[in-house]
Amino acid sequence: MCLHSPFGASAWKCAPRDTHIGWDDKTRRSRLHLVVGNARFLILPYIQVPNLASKILAKVTRRLRDDWQVAYGYAPVLVETFVETGRFAGTSYRAANWIQVGKTQGRGKLDRTHAKALPVKDVYLYPLHRAYKTILSTQTSM
Repeated sequence: MCLHSPFGASAWKCAPRDTHIGWDDKTRRSRLHLVVGNARFLILPYIQVPNLASKILAKVTRRLRDDWQVAYGYAPVLVETFVETGRFAGTSYRAANWIQVGKTQGRGKLDRTHAKALPVKDVYLYPLHRAYKTILSTQTSM
């Protein structure tokens, strides 16, 4: 296997994403299920194929909406991912037309002390629907 790219639940709160969408807390809670998280994207280092990462990202995101609908009964409208800035440049995501919307604070999902103990990460989003902002900021169901 040369690729690992799991998708799952999105981050509960992410200020750059939430600001980009225009979410308040109530709307975020009701619409968050429509955002899918790309937990990891890894191509092993010995795989040396030009543009492979961006091509795979493009193909995976094209299928994701329909595959998610079949598996879970609804279609997501946005994908998010986080890229550790000290280790990676996010080049593949940018080449696949993902939108960089900001940086995390370096606190992580389990932070209770407000200590910035984790690496800062770039936040990238990929729309799966043209009207994703409207859909995500409306409290009525799709």
